[in-house]
Amino acid sequence: MGSPVDHLVDLLDLEQIELNIFRGRSPEEELQRTFGGQVAGQALVAAGRTVDAGRPVHSLHAYFLRPGLPGVPIVYQVDRIRDGRSFTTRRVLGIQKGRSIFALTADFHLPEPAAFEHQDAMPDVPDPESLPSALDEVSARIGERPPFISRRQPFDIRYVERLRWTKEELVGVEPRSSVWLRTNGRLPDDPLIQVCALTYASDMTLLDSVRAPVEPLWGPRTFDMASLDHAMWFHRPFRADEWLLYQQESPVATGARGLARGQIFDRQGRLVVSVMQEGLFRPVARG
Repeated sequence: MGSPVDHLVDLLDLEQIELNIFRGRSPEEELQRTFGGQVAGQALVAAGRTVDAGRPVHSLHAYFLRPGLPGVPIVYQVDRIRDGRSFTTRRVLGIQKGRSIFALTADFHLPEPAAFEHQDAMPDVPDPESLPSALDEVSARIGERPPFISRRQPFDIRYVERLRWTKEELVGVEPRSSVWLRTNGRLPDDPLIQVCALTYASDMTLLDSVRAPVEPLWGPRTFDMASLDHAMWFHRPFRADEWLLYQQESPVATGARGLARGQIFDRQGRLVVSVMQEGLFRPVARG
Protein backbone atom coordinates (compact mmCIF):
# COMPACT_ATOMS: atom_id res chain seq x y z
CA MET A 1 0.00 0.00 0.00
CA GLY A 2 1.61 3.27 -1.14
CA SER A 3 0.90 6.74 0.19
CA PRO A 4 -1.74 9.03 -1.40
CA VAL A 5 1.10 10.92 -3.12
CA ASP A 6 2.42 7.63 -4.54
CA HIS A 7 -1.04 6.94 -5.91
CA LEU A 8 -1.14 10.42 -7.48
CA VAL A 9 2.23 9.87 -9.17
CA ASP A 10 1.01 6.48 -10.40
CA LEU A 11 -2.17 8.11 -11.73
CA LEU A 12 -0.04 10.54 -13.74
CA ASP A 13 2.25 7.78 -15.08
CA LEU A 14 0.49 7.01 -18.35
CA GLU A 15 0.98 3.88 -20.42
CA GLN A 16 2.25 4.64 -23.92
CA ILE A 17 0.45 2.34 -26.36
CA GLU A 18 1.53 4.01 -29.63
CA LEU A 19 3.78 6.89 -30.68
CA ASN A 20 1.17 9.56 -29.90
CA ILE A 21 -1.35 7.51 -27.92
CA PHE A 22 -1.37 7.08 -24.15
CA ARG A 23 -3.70 5.39 -21.68
CA GLY A 24 -4.45 6.55 -18.15
CA ARG A 25 -6.38 4.77 -15.47
CA SER A 26 -9.46 6.26 -13.86
CA PRO A 27 -10.00 5.16 -10.25
CA GLU A 28 -13.26 3.64 -9.09
CA GLU A 29 -15.20 6.28 -7.16
CA GLU A 30 -18.59 6.62 -5.53
CA LEU A 31 -19.27 9.83 -7.45
CA GLN A 32 -20.96 10.00 -10.83
CA ARG A 33 -18.11 11.43 -12.88
CA THR A 34 -14.33 11.42 -13.05
CA PHE A 35 -12.59 14.33 -11.36
CA GLY A 36 -11.76 16.98 -13.97
CA GLY A 37 -8.35 17.78 -12.47
CA GLN A 38 -7.32 14.17 -13.00
CA VAL A 39 -8.21 14.28 -16.70
CA ALA A 40 -6.46 17.65 -17.19
CA GLY A 41 -3.33 16.43 -15.40
CA GLN A 42 -3.17 13.20 -17.39
CA ALA A 43 -3.76 15.00 -20.70
CA LEU A 44 -0.91 17.39 -19.92
CA VAL A 45 1.34 14.41 -19.14
CA ALA A 46 0.47 12.95 -22.55
CA ALA A 47 1.30 16.24 -24.28
CA GLY A 48 4.53 16.69 -22.32
CA ARG A 49 5.74 13.19 -23.13
CA THR A 50 5.95 14.23 -26.81
CA VAL A 51 7.98 17.41 -26.16
CA ASP A 52 11.68 17.89 -25.47
CA ALA A 53 12.33 18.19 -21.72
CA GLY A 54 14.07 21.54 -22.27
CA ARG A 55 10.77 23.15 -23.24
CA PRO A 56 8.50 23.51 -20.20
CA VAL A 57 4.77 24.08 -20.63
CA HIS A 58 3.74 27.72 -20.46
CA SER A 59 -0.01 27.45 -20.99
CA LEU A 60 -2.95 25.11 -21.42
CA HIS A 61 -6.52 25.65 -22.52
CA ALA A 62 -9.04 22.85 -22.08
CA TYR A 63 -12.73 21.97 -22.40
CA PHE A 64 -14.65 19.33 -20.48
CA LEU A 65 -16.87 17.85 -23.20
CA ARG A 66 -18.61 14.99 -21.39
CA PRO A 67 -18.55 13.55 -17.87
CA GLY A 68 -15.86 10.90 -17.48
CA LEU A 69 -16.79 7.46 -16.15
CA PRO A 70 -14.98 6.39 -12.96
CA GLY A 71 -13.18 3.08 -13.29
CA VAL A 72 -12.96 3.24 -17.10
CA PRO A 73 -9.50 3.89 -18.65
CA ILE A 74 -9.06 7.08 -20.68
CA VAL A 75 -7.12 7.07 -23.94
CA TYR A 76 -5.24 10.29 -24.80
CA GLN A 77 -4.49 10.99 -28.47
CA VAL A 78 -1.81 13.64 -29.05
CA ASP A 79 -1.70 15.75 -32.21
CA ARG A 80 1.72 17.36 -32.78
CA ILE A 81 0.44 20.69 -34.09
CA ARG A 82 3.71 22.63 -34.12
CA ASP A 83 7.41 22.17 -33.44
CA GLY A 84 8.85 25.65 -33.88
CA ARG A 85 12.17 27.20 -32.95
CA SER A 86 10.82 28.64 -29.68
CA PHE A 87 7.34 27.19 -29.20
CA THR A 88 5.87 23.71 -29.37
CA THR A 89 2.11 23.13 -29.51
CA ARG A 90 0.18 19.95 -28.79
CA ARG A 91 -3.52 19.13 -29.00
CA VAL A 92 -4.85 16.24 -26.89
CA LEU A 93 -8.18 14.44 -26.98
CA GLY A 94 -9.27 12.33 -24.02
CA ILE A 95 -11.43 9.42 -25.19
CA GLN A 96 -13.53 7.00 -23.20
CA LYS A 97 -15.56 4.21 -24.79
CA GLY A 98 -15.06 5.78 -28.23
CA ARG A 99 -16.33 9.24 -27.24
CA SER A 100 -14.35 12.41 -26.69
CA ILE A 101 -14.74 13.61 -23.11
CA PHE A 102 -11.95 16.20 -22.92
CA ALA A 103 -9.96 18.44 -25.27
CA LEU A 104 -6.73 20.25 -24.39
CA THR A 105 -4.28 22.46 -26.23
CA ALA A 106 -0.92 23.01 -24.51
CA ASP A 107 1.96 25.26 -25.54
CA PHE A 108 5.59 24.75 -24.54
CA HIS A 109 8.25 27.47 -24.65
CA LEU A 110 12.03 27.33 -24.84
CA PRO A 111 13.14 29.52 -21.87
CA GLU A 112 14.33 33.01 -22.81
CA PRO A 113 15.79 35.89 -20.76
CA ALA A 114 13.22 38.45 -19.63
CA ALA A 115 13.28 41.89 -21.26
CA PHE A 116 11.42 43.22 -18.20
CA GLU A 117 9.32 41.85 -15.32
CA HIS A 118 6.36 42.85 -13.16
CA GLN A 119 3.62 41.02 -11.23
CA ASP A 120 0.79 41.48 -8.75
CA ALA A 121 1.82 41.49 -5.12
CA MET A 122 1.15 38.39 -3.05
CA PRO A 123 -1.68 38.98 -0.54
CA ASP A 124 -0.79 39.27 3.14
CA VAL A 125 -2.30 36.12 4.69
CA PRO A 126 -1.53 33.85 7.66
CA ASP A 127 1.22 31.28 7.20
CA PRO A 128 0.02 27.74 6.40
CA GLU A 129 1.57 26.40 9.62
CA SER A 130 -0.94 28.49 11.61
CA LEU A 131 -3.98 27.04 9.82
CA PRO A 132 -5.74 23.67 10.23
CA SER A 133 -5.83 21.10 7.45
CA ALA A 134 -9.16 21.12 5.59
CA LEU A 135 -9.37 17.32 5.92
CA ASP A 136 -9.06 17.55 9.68
CA GLU A 137 -11.42 20.52 9.94
CA VAL A 138 -14.15 18.92 7.84
CA SER A 139 -13.83 15.46 9.39
CA ALA A 140 -14.06 16.92 12.90
CA ARG A 141 -17.15 18.90 11.97
CA ILE A 142 -19.21 16.23 10.21
CA GLY A 143 -17.71 13.11 11.81
CA GLU A 144 -16.80 11.45 8.51
CA ARG A 145 -15.04 12.08 5.23
CA PRO A 146 -17.30 12.74 2.21
CA PRO A 147 -16.74 10.44 -0.80
CA PHE A 148 -14.96 13.10 -2.86
CA ILE A 149 -12.51 13.82 -0.05
CA SER A 150 -10.34 10.95 -1.32
CA ARG A 151 -9.37 13.16 -4.26
CA ARG A 152 -7.78 15.62 -1.85
CA GLN A 153 -5.77 13.13 0.19
CA PRO A 154 -2.60 13.60 -1.89
CA PHE A 155 -2.72 17.31 -0.93
CA ASP A 156 -2.58 19.25 2.29
CA ILE A 157 -5.13 22.04 1.69
CA ARG A 158 -5.63 24.78 4.27
CA TYR A 159 -8.32 27.44 3.90
CA VAL A 160 -7.13 30.94 4.78
CA GLU A 161 -10.66 32.10 5.66
CA ARG A 162 -12.59 30.12 8.25
CA LEU A 163 -15.01 27.56 6.83
CA ARG A 164 -18.67 28.54 7.03
CA TRP A 165 -21.32 25.93 7.72
CA THR A 166 -24.67 27.78 7.80
CA LYS A 167 -26.58 30.24 5.60
CA GLU A 168 -26.42 32.79 8.42
CA GLU A 169 -22.62 32.83 8.21
CA LEU A 170 -22.76 33.86 4.53
CA VAL A 171 -24.10 37.37 5.15
CA GLY A 172 -21.72 39.87 3.56
CA VAL A 173 -19.38 37.19 2.17
CA GLU A 174 -17.69 38.17 -1.10
CA PRO A 175 -17.01 35.77 -4.00
CA ARG A 176 -13.45 34.98 -2.93
CA SER A 177 -11.57 32.06 -1.43
CA SER A 178 -7.91 31.41 -0.62
CA VAL A 179 -6.07 28.22 0.25
CA TRP A 180 -2.53 27.10 0.94
CA LEU A 181 -1.75 23.77 -0.70
CA ARG A 182 1.07 21.29 -1.26
CA THR A 183 1.30 17.55 -1.76
CA ASN A 184 1.34 15.38 1.36
CA GLY A 185 4.80 14.11 0.53
CA ARG A 186 7.74 14.55 -1.80
CA LEU A 187 7.17 14.38 -5.56
CA PRO A 188 9.74 13.29 -8.15
CA ASP A 189 12.00 16.14 -9.32
CA ASP A 190 10.66 15.85 -12.88
CA PRO A 191 9.27 19.35 -13.68
CA LEU A 192 6.48 17.82 -15.78
CA ILE A 193 5.21 15.83 -12.78
CA GLN A 194 5.37 18.96 -10.60
CA VAL A 195 3.31 20.92 -13.14
CA CYS A 196 0.79 18.13 -13.74
CA ALA A 197 0.29 17.55 -10.00
CA LEU A 198 -0.60 21.23 -9.59
CA THR A 199 -2.86 21.03 -12.65
CA TYR A 200 -4.69 18.20 -10.85
CA ALA A 201 -5.04 20.32 -7.69
CA SER A 202 -6.02 23.53 -9.48
CA ASP A 203 -9.52 22.14 -10.19
CA MET A 204 -10.25 21.27 -6.55
CA THR A 205 -11.12 24.63 -5.01
CA LEU A 206 -11.28 27.25 -7.77
CA LEU A 207 -15.07 27.25 -8.13
CA ASP A 208 -15.39 27.72 -4.36
CA SER A 209 -15.12 31.45 -5.03
CA VAL A 210 -18.27 31.37 -7.19
CA ARG A 211 -20.31 29.61 -4.50
CA ALA A 212 -18.90 31.45 -1.48
CA PRO A 213 -21.70 34.07 -1.16
CA VAL A 214 -24.62 31.66 -1.71
CA GLU A 215 -23.93 28.35 0.04
CA PRO A 216 -21.48 26.87 2.56
CA LEU A 217 -18.47 25.31 0.85
CA TRP A 218 -18.99 22.06 2.77
CA GLY A 219 -22.11 20.10 3.61
CA PRO A 220 -25.22 19.36 1.50
CA ARG A 221 -25.11 20.99 -1.93
CA THR A 222 -27.94 23.18 -3.20
CA PHE A 223 -26.33 23.40 -6.64
CA ASP A 224 -25.10 20.77 -9.06
CA MET A 225 -21.71 22.01 -10.23
CA ALA A 226 -19.52 21.02 -13.18
CA SER A 227 -16.38 22.48 -14.74
CA LEU A 228 -16.88 23.65 -18.33
CA ASP A 229 -13.37 24.76 -19.25
CA HIS A 230 -9.99 25.37 -17.66
CA ALA A 231 -6.99 27.51 -18.57
CA MET A 232 -3.58 27.89 -16.91
CA TRP A 233 -0.49 30.01 -17.56
CA PHE A 234 2.77 28.85 -15.98
CA HIS A 235 4.99 31.88 -15.37
CA ARG A 236 7.89 30.50 -13.33
CA PRO A 237 9.20 27.12 -12.13
CA PHE A 238 7.78 25.83 -8.83
CA ARG A 239 7.40 22.69 -6.77
CA ALA A 240 3.93 21.36 -6.01
CA ASP A 241 5.32 19.63 -2.91
CA GLU A 242 6.15 23.01 -1.33
CA TRP A 243 3.58 25.48 0.03
CA LEU A 244 1.74 27.52 -2.61
CA LEU A 245 -0.93 30.15 -1.97
CA TYR A 246 -3.96 29.82 -4.30
CA GLN A 247 -5.83 33.15 -4.31
CA GLN A 248 -9.25 32.74 -5.99
CA GLU A 249 -12.08 35.10 -6.90
CA SER A 250 -15.17 35.20 -9.10
CA PRO A 251 -15.77 38.37 -11.15
CA VAL A 252 -19.19 37.27 -12.45
CA ALA A 253 -21.90 34.61 -12.18
CA THR A 254 -24.88 34.72 -14.52
CA GLY A 255 -26.89 32.51 -16.86
CA ALA A 256 -26.20 29.35 -14.80
CA ARG A 257 -22.44 29.88 -15.32
CA GLY A 258 -19.84 31.28 -12.95
CA LEU A 259 -16.36 32.48 -13.87
CA ALA A 260 -13.45 32.05 -11.46
CA ARG A 261 -9.86 33.21 -11.68
CA GLY A 262 -6.91 32.29 -9.53
CA GLN A 263 -3.35 33.35 -8.85
CA ILE A 264 -0.84 30.94 -7.35
CA PHE A 265 2.13 32.31 -5.40
CA ASP A 266 5.10 30.53 -3.85
CA ARG A 267 6.40 31.22 -0.33
CA GLN A 268 8.81 33.82 -1.74
CA GLY A 269 5.87 35.86 -3.09
CA ARG A 270 6.51 35.04 -6.75
CA LEU A 271 3.43 34.68 -8.95
CA VAL A 272 4.05 31.27 -10.53
CA VAL A 273 0.70 30.33 -12.14
CA SER A 274 -2.50 32.07 -13.27
CA VAL A 275 -5.75 30.12 -13.69
CA MET A 276 -9.21 30.73 -15.20
CA GLN A 277 -12.22 28.44 -15.16
CA GLU A 278 -15.93 28.60 -15.89
CA GLY A 279 -18.37 26.33 -14.12
CA LEU A 280 -21.99 25.34 -14.61
CA PHE A 281 -24.31 25.80 -11.61
CA ARG A 282 -27.86 24.40 -11.55
CA PRO A 283 -30.20 23.99 -8.57
CA VAL A 284 -30.22 20.44 -7.22
CA ALA A 285 -33.42 18.68 -8.30
CA ARG A 286 -35.48 17.75 -5.26
CA GLY A 287 -38.10 15.11 -5.29
